[in-house]
Amino acid sequence: MSEPLLVVDNLQVSFPMKRQRLSVKPPRLHAVAGASFAIDIGETLGLVGESGSGKSTIARSIVGLETVTGGDIRFDGRSVTSMTRTERRAMRRDVQMVFQDPYSSLHPRMNVIDAICEGWRNNPGVLDKRRWKPEALDIMARVGLNPDHATRLPNQFSGGQRQRIAIARALALKPRMIVFDEPVSALDVSIQAQILNLLADLQQDLNLTSLFIAHDLAVVRHVSNRINVMYLGKIAESGPGREVFNSPMHPYTRALLTAVPTMAVSENARPSRALALQGEIPSPANPPSGCRFRTRCMFAQATCAEVEPELKIVAPDHTAACHFPGIAS
Repeated sequence: MSEPLLVVDNLQVSFPMKRQRLSVKPPRLHAVAGASFAIDIGETLGLVGESGSGKSTIARSIVGLETVTGGDIRFDGRSVTSMTRTERRAMRRDVQMVFQDPYSSLHPRMNVIDAICEGWRNNPGVLDKRRWKPEALDIMARVGLNPDHATRLPNQFSGGQRQRIAIARALALKPRMIVFDEPVSALDVSIQAQILNLLADLQQDLNLTSLFIAHDLAVVRHVSNRINVMYLGKIAESGPGREVFNSPMHPYTRALLTAVPTMAVSENARPSRALALQGEIPSPANPPSGCRFRTRCMFAQATCAEVEPELKIVAPDHTAACHFPGIAS
């Protein structure tokens, strides 16, 4: 077995909040409070959770857009958090990111072919300039864009087409890994399916390694080999996509599944009761004691308020941070 391409080890990311009093140290918002996972070469890891769970902060930390306050991120065996600026710039050729909003992630005055060529322009020597145009047109065709539209501006495309441009731009440098930060959440449902099918095809054709972030478990399952469910800065459950989807062990995962009424489960999935998700996610600045999910969990007991559960094995390659795994199934 080769080493994982990406290792996130006890990652912590916090931000200073507004000072309440001059004599008191300003509080910090702990967006990520000790998350750990690894991604193997050719694997897609899905990261799912509500808004405010810390998913996008992890994504931005991996590509160097957020400052890590604790733990480590290692890419191809090298610590990203200790890299120099030059080393980090070189790494960005290998780790590209596709952002959530295709309307703001593209330069409004840069046409499609220039947007795709931008990576080569900023990284001299990666591709001979004479190859830029034919290579860009090939990439456009690969992601389902008409090469005849290469000189059009972003405002001449639909939201789904703009996201295809963003994906094409990310593919241009032939990165070893792509981080997809909720790439379909801003699109209509019918367009979401087209983009997900495109990503599935690209994964198969190019053997892509990727981190796919979303708040919808059904969406994540469609493109992921494994799934990590995140809640309030920590991993609540982790395992193979099919198993997490069909046999969730954490009440939060079950609640997320209940919130997707149109999902299709396999015929072998165990029947389970609906579990509505109550209330709002607590503030990361003041998380509940013990289990972070206990304030919204109908199965919470006294020990849940006193002891924080650790991720423990509940099935082969399947872990859950719950004192009573499987109680909601």
